Amino acid sequence: MSLRLSSPNPRLLRTRVGREERRLIVAFLVPALLVTFGVVLIPLLEALWISFHRYSLTTPGRPFIGLANYSSALVDPGFWAATWRTVYFTLVSTGLELVLGLMIALLLNERFVGRGLLRALVLVPWALPTIVNGMMWRWIFNADYGALNAILLQLGLIKDYQAWLSSPWVAMNCVIFADVWKMTPLVAMLLLANLQVIPAELYEAASIDGAGPLGRFRYVTLPSIRSGILVSLVTRTIEAFKVFDIIFIMTRSGPANGTQTIAYYAYTETFTALQFGKGAALSYLIAVFITLLALVYFRLIREEVQA
Repeated sequence: MSLRLSSPNPRLLRTRVGREERRLIVAFLVPALLVTFGVVLIPLLEALWISFHRYSLTTPGRPFIGLANYSSALVDPGFWAATWRTVYFTLVSTGLELVLGLMIALLLNERFVGRGLLRALVLVPWALPTIVNGMMWRWIFNADYGALNAILLQLGLIKDYQAWLSSPWVAMNCVIFADVWKMTPLVAMLLLANLQVIPAELYEAASIDGAGPLGRFRYVTLPSIRSGILVSLVTRTIEAFKVFDIIFIMTRSGPANGTQTIAYYAYTETFTALQFGKGAALSYLIAVFITLLALVYFRLIREEVQA
């Protein structure tokens, strides 16, 4: 009598394996979904609910007022002044970071002795915590013992120590300079990564066609790193539009609100004026602006990928 073993049905085996994989995937996803729901979604929904109420710690009750917090913010001159200061900060800082980052990336892409050490040193400003960066530049711009005044005085460029952070326009540009100094290395590294994957044959072909250094940069380098430039613009524009920490450390939005951006304005309305309803509405308006910016940039990136 012969013993005959039956082989497992391949279809049943695949079904069983697929079911176990799905259970494993769900087991991995559930903790992340719970954390996301608890830490992100619930506070967002609660802030949205608060934005529809007159929620102030100085007055009793929380009456429902609909979109009144949004409408009062949109007709507030302080809101638009802070918005335009934010636009100025975003345009200038992002533009400078992009130009300087591209120049540094082009330099670091060349072969020379000590290139590895220079690449490491370039990252130092970006590696510093923002609070350290802000305190350092606050001391450098100090009117009484700042290093900038000492250097300019020794060079004969100024006759007396200057109070750099006492003028609204100068203070805003000092804050922009500090932000550019910290964030330019990040842009440089993003663009350097794009430069390193450009085939050398493209440059050789351009040289054979008679293209000089500027021609190779215009017709080979720039088109090849266009996606990297767009990614840098997306990340830096969004971060610059919601800038808060460097301003809080260096100027506390002064002097005369000259460095008050939209994020700082929302912070002031919420935690100084104690208008939590209006602060929540301002936060959602900032989120809407950033979402619109992100949608524009993502559309540009998608067109770049499909081109």
